[in-house]
Amino acid sequence: MGGKMLSSGQDAWYTYRGNDDDVVVSTKVRLARNLANFPFPAKLRGTDGERIQSIVFDAFNHLEDCEQFQAIAVSQLDSLGSRILEERGILGPSAGSSGKDAGIILRTDGRVACTVNIADHVHISSFAPGMDCSTALQVSQAVDKGLQQHIQFAASYDFGYLTSSLLDSGSGMRISIRVHLPSLSMQGRIRSIAEDMSGKGVLFSASFGSGGMDNVSGAGGTGASLGAYYELSSTNCGSGSELDQLASIVSAGKKIMEMERSARSECRRDMPSDVRNYLYRSVALARSSLFIPLREAIDIISGIKWGTDMGMLCGIEDASLRALLYRIQEGHLEYVLKNGSFKFEKDVSANAAKKNERLRALILQEAFEDVKVIQ
Repeated sequence: MGGKMLSSGQDAWYTYRGNDDDVVVSTKVRLARNLANFPFPAKLRGTDGERIQSIVFDAFNHLEDCEQFQAIAVSQLDSLGSRILEERGILGPSAGSSGKDAGIILRTDGRVACTVNIADHVHISSFAPGMDCSTALQVSQAVDKGLQQHIQFAASYDFGYLTSSLLDSGSGMRISIRVHLPSLSMQGRIRSIAEDMSGKGVLFSASFGSGGMDNVSGAGGTGASLGAYYELSSTNCGSGSELDQLASIVSAGKKIMEMERSARSECRRDMPSDVRNYLYRSVALARSSLFIPLREAIDIISGIKWGTDMGMLCGIEDASLRALLYRIQEGHLEYVLKNGSFKFEKDVSANAAKKNERLRALILQEAFEDVKVIQ
C-alpha cells in the first residue's frame, strides 16, 4: 500500500458529477464483516486486536490495486486528521476512543474506506456522487471479495454474516442516500415523508442537524434539517438478499426524487416570492459577508443549489455545490489554513474561530463568483 491518506479537493470522489444529483447528493454502501475465531471488538483480549489489524492490513497489501490504498492506526492520526475523516463520513465521532488497535485503510480518492476494530472487525465503505447504489455496492463487494481470498469472515448458513449488532447480521450491508429536499421542506411535508419512509423500513434522518431554512430563507423550518439535507438509510440487513435490500432503498430514493421535483414546480408556481427571497438572500449573504458560520454556510449552499436546480440561478454545477459541503467544514478549513499562506485583517488573524469563518466566506465568494439570477 502507498500513496497519501487524504485526497486533495481536485480528485476526491465528491467533485465528480453524479446521477440525479439535483436531488440525490451522494450514496454510501457499508459492509460489516468480522474475522472467524475472534471475539467482537468490544470483547477482544490480549493481542487479539493487534493480530486482527495486522491480518486486515496484510490482506489489503495483496489486493490487485493495493498501491491505491494507505493504512494507518487510528491512534496515529492527529485530531485534525480524525476530524476530517469524520466530516467525510469515514470515521464516527467516537472512533478516537476505539482502542489502540483501531485502524483505517483509505483509497486515495476517498471513494473506498475500511475501518478496523471499531464497531466490527471490518467495515468496508464505498461512496458515490449522486444516486448510484449499484456502483457503490459493486465497489464494496470487489474489495470484500479480494479480502476473502486471504481472510475467513465469520458467517453461518442460518444468519449470514455475523456482526456485533443483530440488526447488521445477514448481508451486513447498510445503504444510505443523502438527499436535498428544500421544496418539500418549504411545503411542510417532511414529517409525513419521515413517517411514510419508516413504514417502509427506511430510516429518514437529518444530515447536518436540525434548524433548516431558518437563517437564510426566513421561512422558519423548526424541526427541519439544516439546509434541507436528509439521509435515507436501510435498517434491516437480515431481510431478503442484498439485491432485495438494494431494490428497497432504490425504490424509496426514486419516490423521494419524484416528490421533490414535483414540489419544486409547485413552489415556483404557488410561492414565487418565498422562493426568490431564499435564493436572493443566499446569493447576497455569500457575496457580502465577511464571516460565515458553518450552519449559515450550509443554508446558503442549499439555497443556491435549490435555485440552480429550479433554473432560476446559473453559473455553478451540482458537483461543485456538493464539494462545497465538505470544503466549508471546520476540519477541512483548518487543514487549508495549516498548509496554506493567508493574510487576514489584523483583528482576524489572532482569532482562530474568526479565521475559519473568514476563510469560509472567501471560499463561498470565489465559488459563487459566476452565479447569476435568471429572470
